[in-house]
Amino acid sequence: MSLDLSMLRAQLQSENIDILRLVYADVLGIPRSKDLVVSQMEKAAAHGPAFCQGVWVTTTRGGVLDGHGSISDGLSDFVSRIDPSTIRKLPWEPGVAYAIVDAFEPNGDDNPVAPRTALQRVLKAYEEVGLIPVIGPELEFYLAKQENDEWVRALHRTGRVYTTGAIVDPDGTFLYILRMLDQMEIGVFAGNHEFAPAQYEINLWHGEALESTDRTFLFKTAIKDIAVRRGYNATFLGKPWAESEGSGFHLHFSVVDAKGKNQMHSGEELSEVANQMIAGILSHANALTAFTNPTINAFKRLGPDTLAPSRANWGYDNRATLLRVPPERGEGTRLEIRIGDGAANPYLMVASVLAAGLDGIKNKMTPNKAAEGWAYVDESDPLLPLTFTAALDALDLDPLFADLMGPIVVSTHLTLKRDEIERYEAEVSDPSTREITAWELEEYIWDY
Repeated sequence: MSLDLSMLRAQLQSENIDILRLVYADVLGIPRSKDLVVSQMEKAAAHGPAFCQGVWVTTTRGGVLDGHGSISDGLSDFVSRIDPSTIRKLPWEPGVAYAIVDAFEPNGDDNPVAPRTALQRVLKAYEEVGLIPVIGPELEFYLAKQENDEWVRALHRTGRVYTTGAIVDPDGTFLYILRMLDQMEIGVFAGNHEFAPAQYEINLWHGEALESTDRTFLFKTAIKDIAVRRGYNATFLGKPWAESEGSGFHLHFSVVDAKGKNQMHSGEELSEVANQMIAGILSHANALTAFTNPTINAFKRLGPDTLAPSRANWGYDNRATLLRVPPERGEGTRLEIRIGDGAANPYLMVASVLAAGLDGIKNKMTPNKAAEGWAYVDESDPLLPLTFTAALDALDLDPLFADLMGPIVVSTHLTLKRDEIERYEAEVSDPSTREITAWELEEYIWDY
């Protein structure tokens, strides 16, 4: 269905929006954008705007690697198309609104690298089996600043978990962020200071997978933009400081039928579908970590006794497992994957988790026994990859994700991430160190 651009222009102008910021996530999860002058909507958005495909294989340091649409292909264009359902005003920048765009090849085909398209492919596969995924994200982040060329946290006092007010927000930046996000109408409903100094969490309502993932992407994009305007850098990087807690991206998810009825429970027990999804995710857990933990830094957040999982296991209301089954039943029955790193691209993370779950449904898999107690000491379940290289190797050997998400987006992810590892190992004297290196902060902290 074509978009009536003149009607969209008139609507935006009636709301005093004169700039539409077209945004999308690249493969790294970094927001890429172009500001469109609303008065020129009919011309500017009739066949685009276009972007150079080299953006898909551009590193955080500005290097352009080989891949789809890159140098060897002559740096061709892709064409963007506005999704009007995603338009959100920027209350901190009057006259400007975000709009997420989809990416297409010049001939009209879906762009094979776009992460949002990869998620749409997986959701179509769920539609074919009569199921609709629902997700609820939980993300943590730090407020940081540079002092004498060193990254430091905005606060240093410990012991302030589940605290709000001036003691953890002396200049009101967190409260300002919370208010701005509320005015964006992206489903924000609460927030607080987290365990580590200057670490915060803001809660988002759950929703159907694409809509909720879009809100998650806008949430991360907005927080970083607002923080910079207040003199800080908001970073979702998993482990910016070795001595502090990591920042996770926990993902709650379930499936409903066409009438919106939760399909994860059978009375007070988990349904067959829920058990199959658990089994599918566990069977693909090693490859999955390449998307849920997509940086070298992310693996410094994982390990025993960290409240981030170390084994491919699951359990009932057990925060030491990869997959936790929260205690709610009935329409609240869901699963929670706890391995996710704050730096994860929300589209690729959600797509890969759902792809693994769908494989469990289609192949009627059965999970192993639920872990009990402090699951780190239970050695009956296999260890997850200990390094980013091992996770990428597992992804390379697991055809599921290329089959469901698309082979080119997966190969592009592998290309970018293997380049990161190569550059890291060339610069860091001891690449196996658990310390947080200057290379990692320079590579990741601004963009994640």
